[in-house]
Amino acid sequence: MDAVPVKRALVSVYDKTDVDQLGKVLQELGVDVLSTGGTAKALRAAGVTVIDVEEVTKWPEMLGGRVKTLHPVIHGGLLANRAEPSHLEQLKEHGIAAIDLVVSNLYPFEQTVASGASFDGCIEQIDIGGPTMVRAAAKNCSAVAVITSPDQYAAVIDELRATKGSLSLNTRRKLARDAFVSTAKYDAAVSAYFSQQHEPAVSTRQYVQQGALRYGVNPHQTPGSYCSISGYRMPFEVLNGSPGYTNLMDALNAWQLVVELNTATGLPSAASFKHVSPAGAAVFVPLTPELEQAYEVEGKALSEQAVAYVRARNADPMSSFGDFAAISGTMDVSTAQILGREVSDGVIADDYEPEALEILKKKKGGKYLILKGDKTYTPPEDEFKEVFGVALRQKRNDAEITEALLDNVVTEATIPAQAKRDLIIATVTVKYTQSNSVCYAKGGQITGVGAGQQSRVDCVKLAGRKVDTWHARLHPKVLALPFKDGVKRAARVNARVAYINDDMTENEHKIWLENFETAPEPLTAAERAEWAATLADVSISSDAFFPFRDNIDQATKHGVKYIVQPGGSVQDETVIAACNEYGMGMAFSKVRLFHH
Repeated sequence: MDAVPVKRALVSVYDKTDVDQLGKVLQELGVDVLSTGGTAKALRAAGVTVIDVEEVTKWPEMLGGRVKTLHPVIHGGLLANRAEPSHLEQLKEHGIAAIDLVVSNLYPFEQTVASGASFDGCIEQIDIGGPTMVRAAAKNCSAVAVITSPDQYAAVIDELRATKGSLSLNTRRKLARDAFVSTAKYDAAVSAYFSQQHEPAVSTRQYVQQGALRYGVNPHQTPGSYCSISGYRMPFEVLNGSPGYTNLMDALNAWQLVVELNTATGLPSAASFKHVSPAGAAVFVPLTPELEQAYEVEGKALSEQAVAYVRARNADPMSSFGDFAAISGTMDVSTAQILGREVSDGVIADDYEPEALEILKKKKGGKYLILKGDKTYTPPEDEFKEVFGVALRQKRNDAEITEALLDNVVTEATIPAQAKRDLIIATVTVKYTQSNSVCYAKGGQITGVGAGQQSRVDCVKLAGRKVDTWHARLHPKVLALPFKDGVKRAARVNARVAYINDDMTENEHKIWLENFETAPEPLTAAERAEWAATLADVSISSDAFFPFRDNIDQATKHGVKYIVQPGGSVQDETVIAACNEYGMGMAFSKVRLFHH
């Protein structure tokens, strides 16, 4: 049964927004309108002729309105299978008229709970007749349409007018889907409320599919999709491209990082993510001539936002190859041009200048993923993660990173303002880095990330090697490497790092030499040591306490002068003593920032 003429409608709503307009259209089309209580009153006030439900059922509303539509005359008219002769015979036998359209939205249970109402007050807002009627109509969508939100009125009115009073099967099925989503969400809210009163708690969360993923983490993990949580909008909008699973994991973490970094510092912020950890993050701080040369942006007129991304990308440019970028502000042309020359999988930003958007849309043959983030989005307080059939629930990590975390200085040395800025950058970054983790920062940017190590001292060593490489890229010999014309940026980055690390095999060295006009002179051990000694005033943040002083001893090898960590180890006094030996300033934040 495709198009079904709407001859009889039952309208009973709590939210009466625009119900008068819908009622007028139904009357214009000759539809008999049944209604109850306040809805009937509102419709009559709008000039709509209404038949009271109690006139049809021959029973008055009872029990203070708890019983209105719960009657065989109503539900028989809703549930009868129009293609089943025996059902039609029974309707005729009992004098029941079929109902073709139900308009119903439910008592505001969630709002009542949120208002702090008493248990009895909440119970009174549990709708019984409404969900029963909605489910009955939705079940019988082969013949009955059901509207559950004023947002649906306009489309239904348009179709009714276009068809002179009929609704298609496709429309009825879509409305039925929305109806069951509505009642499921309603029941979930009620069950969640009762679960808070009595253990064991039962948690229910609905997801609304927003789009398809190319696949999951790996190509064999298909199908994949991304969803919003029912009742919440998406925190981003897809402007171009098709997202992958890891793309969105990177984007959502990177977006939170740059928004928090911008909030904490008041400066344009950027991040470069790979495999759900930052390769770099930064705020706007003007570049020195040496950094401009090392980052290959000499002579370019860069916006503050572009400088922030250039810094973030160049914390560890090898790791940033194929990154997901995040920009705290509007993507301007200057930043888009920088991104345009890099190998990158996607970007998320607060907004886009039209010309900047067109530049980015040309990347990857038009497939570059471009997301517009929503700074006003507030996620649910609780978050869930499923692992091997087990759901884990926790309060989301909403710890705010501010200078107040640096107030508890436990060492003889203090922490100056510039170091506080770098410690905040490192701490916001470590908050979104896979644990165990530490982050080094200097000059307004991350200079080394040690992510996902089981041993904390290994985090310090891993990130420290990255800091040393970052610093060595500023050595005059590295800046003067004689590259051939035509060597690509990524190849130049790799060649510089290989030169600095000096750990190439014979075959690697032969290939490496092909990048140059003449074979570069090596960095001698003495030159390396002399240059390393110039690295100073580096800051480091740890996501958890340093359990032994070896972390401090190792950090000194990489120019660390300032530290923030949660504290709380039985070895705190030993660690503090080590910092005092080296003249370091260290603060205990008392906030652990594990991220998994």
